[in-house]
Amino acid sequence: MITTIIFDLDNCLCAADEAGTRLLAPVAEAVRNTNNGRLPDAILERALADCWRLPFDWVASTYGFPEDMRSAAWSAYTRLEVEGPLRGYRDLHLLRELPVRRFLVTSGFRRLQQSKIRALGLEPCFTSVHIDAIDEPGIKGKRPIFEEILQLHALRPDEVLVVGDSPESEIAAGNSLGLATVQILRPGVRRSEDASHHVHGLAELERLLGSAG
Repeated sequence: MITTIIFDLDNCLCAADEAGTRLLAPVAEAVRNTNNGRLPDAILERALADCWRLPFDWVASTYGFPEDMRSAAWSAYTRLEVEGPLRGYRDLHLLRELPVRRFLVTSGFRRLQQSKIRALGLEPCFTSVHIDAIDEPGIKGKRPIFEEILQLHALRPDEVLVVGDSPESEIAAGNSLGLATVQILRPGVRRSEDASHHVHGLAELERLLGSAG
């Protein structure tokens, strides 16, 4: 029986770009100011678009950012912060109604992820919130964090469901630990058969819990 769900944040409970394009404007400016013609404009624009849905270190490596460009963008990222409230997806109110214990595990820049959680008012919805901060020493990755949650709360793998959008991140981590995984197919999320289940929102997730119980 599922007693616990571990949730991802971006493109799971809240669209990564809900705060608006101005949020990443300092990053875009840093990238363009340090490019000096080394990467074509079209490549830069594709890279900046990918920054909304993919980890920055992956984007920088994939598009071949020179070290000074990577460093300037990284510095800009560490200062980003969401100002004002966020609403999240329209079904976010259903989160509190799920009859399970809930945990939030998100990766990214500490200040930015904290500001999103605060802007959404999410912290009271979870037993605990974990930010795997890529801009701090000792980044763990999601699998070790999931393992810690299971050990600390004496949870068996068959009690835990992992819900997120990324097959390479939380879905892979959950699968590697023998946890049931659910890919939530928010707008723009590409379906992956790596997940045990697929839902389009929290209402479907609630029905899945009912059928599993």
